[in-house]
Amino acid sequence: MTRQASISGLVLAGGRGTRMGQVDKGLQPFRGKTMAAHVLERLGLQVAQVAINANQNLDTYAALGVPVWPDDLPGFMGPLAGMATGMRHCQTEYLLTAPCDSPFLPPDLASRLLDALREQDADLAFAATQEPGQRVQPHPVFCLVKASLLPILSQYLLEGGRRMDGWYKGLKAIEVLFEDAEAFRNINTLDELHSLDTVRAPRLADVTSCLSAYDPDALPVKDAQRIIREFVQPVQAIEQVALRAALGRVLARDIVSPINVPAHDNSAMDGYALRGEDLPAEGQVRLTVVGTVYAGKPDTRIPGRGECVRIMTGGVMPEGCDSVIPQEFVAEESADAIVIAAGVIKPGDNRRFAGEDLKAGSAALKAGKVIRPADLGLVASLGIAEVPVRRRLRVAFFSTGDELRSIGQALDEGSVYDSNRYTIYGMLHRLGCDIIDMGIVRDDPAALEEALRSACENADAIITSGGVSVGAADYTKQIMARLGDVTFWKIGMRPGRPLAFGRIQSNGHDAFLFGLPGNPVAVMVSFYFFAREALLRMMGADAPLPLLRARSAGAIRKKPGRTEYQRGILAVGEDGAPQVRITGSQGSGILRSMSEANCMVVLHDEQGSVAAGDMVDVLMFEGLV
Repeated sequence: MTRQASISGLVLAGGRGTRMGQVDKGLQPFRGKTMAAHVLERLGLQVAQVAINANQNLDTYAALGVPVWPDDLPGFMGPLAGMATGMRHCQTEYLLTAPCDSPFLPPDLASRLLDALREQDADLAFAATQEPGQRVQPHPVFCLVKASLLPILSQYLLEGGRRMDGWYKGLKAIEVLFEDAEAFRNINTLDELHSLDTVRAPRLADVTSCLSAYDPDALPVKDAQRIIREFVQPVQAIEQVALRAALGRVLARDIVSPINVPAHDNSAMDGYALRGEDLPAEGQVRLTVVGTVYAGKPDTRIPGRGECVRIMTGGVMPEGCDSVIPQEFVAEESADAIVIAAGVIKPGDNRRFAGEDLKAGSAALKAGKVIRPADLGLVASLGIAEVPVRRRLRVAFFSTGDELRSIGQALDEGSVYDSNRYTIYGMLHRLGCDIIDMGIVRDDPAALEEALRSACENADAIITSGGVSVGAADYTKQIMARLGDVTFWKIGMRPGRPLAFGRIQSNGHDAFLFGLPGNPVAVMVSFYFFAREALLRMMGADAPLPLLRARSAGAIRKKPGRTEYQRGILAVGEDGAPQVRITGSQGSGILRSMSEANCMVVLHDEQGSVAAGDMVDVLMFEGLV
């Protein structure tokens, strides 16, 4: 597209982003760039020059490489205030505006508006669209206007006018009809942003075909984990959030340090800054104290030979000084001089170099990191107030079975309280998910299908407990399979052999499905070793299970050929090394043993019986996100 030499472009990004949760809309990441960058790229190809109107995060916008113009009027007066600012700065005959939250604007916007404006000798032209059977929808924020009309717009604003379609009464304004309504779509909420920014996963058959000897009725744990890992895809939607709100969230992009940390060479402790060449090779030396440097208060004085400066921890090293002698290492000390003995320090000691911790331009934190309290402090030390994070994952879950009762209900003969939903809730909460508890779903085909469809339409992932074992009613598998791409596995593991996994669809929405067994311990084991990693992958996080090595306190019987997970208690042995013992009976319905345990002993597929004193892998419960 040839640039229109008579047109300047302006991206309107001066609002507060109220409907998007008070975040800067233009800086919200979308499909690998910020929304403003998408608009800038499309608009910049159509005009002679382009700029951004913004009232906050000006440096961030300026990093996009174009001029940034704040409103001339105070108080976020809306897009008209941005247009007036653009007209005042405009050095071409026309100004073309487009909002920062419309990354799909058409590539022929400028040429079509300009052709229509000139053909009809109009003052301004703006885009309009029409859906079949509906009225014409004007889009006055996509506007090409003569820059000479600034006095009329300014007077309208001074009189309190704010409506985009209200200022040009008395002028000749025309609508130009465009066919593609989606090209003028405003993304006003984070939910809209998320719904447009998701990568679709491959088919299960494509993934399983890569495995030799794939057998869904006898699937090793590692193969099931590999299939899930390759099938599940991250949700791409990203949010720009205030630093404190980022705790526990997954970092979407590298945090690049804009500064050196520390910013200057400085002292690592309280003492005296001096020239290394003044240190004595033998005996003692007397140095004259010519000043004092405090942290945050640099001193421009340059010590000469035989001189030093009193300096505090963090104080900027004076020019010419390269070493610091701690105060307690000084042989003699007075107000105007110190005496140093030979050999107490070497040249260069106790000096911290600029950028020693972080160099400007280097990655302070890597994408995929779950942000912890120390990370907040690190980012704050860089002067960064907002960070890009993956949006929270929405997970719906429910239990199935007529025998289940909720807390507060009376237990009939043969019925039990539903514990699985509380366990699953706790594990999802630790992951930082947005949680949708759908309760208990009875053993009824219509009820199950309704629950699955509702979950699919409101969540990214679904977790069910019960209904996937050999004895489950056939309709459970039929419904899950009918709604999408779902497979049913018998996994070589104990506890938790049956597992359903896949992706289901309903009314244009889809969600990944994890059908866990119904036994309480099997639910936890299946969640930790299959669902947890998948959910974290959907969040964009890199958080593999942290297995430790410990000595087994006793013998554990096991046959090779399946993976076993034994509940254990890890403690410090008499020799100070970690030692683990199992909690006793390992039945899959004994939830008490899971509560007593602080870890799980992982006995791998190829592993046989364990003798007392053998080393085993252990998964600690505490600290799992």
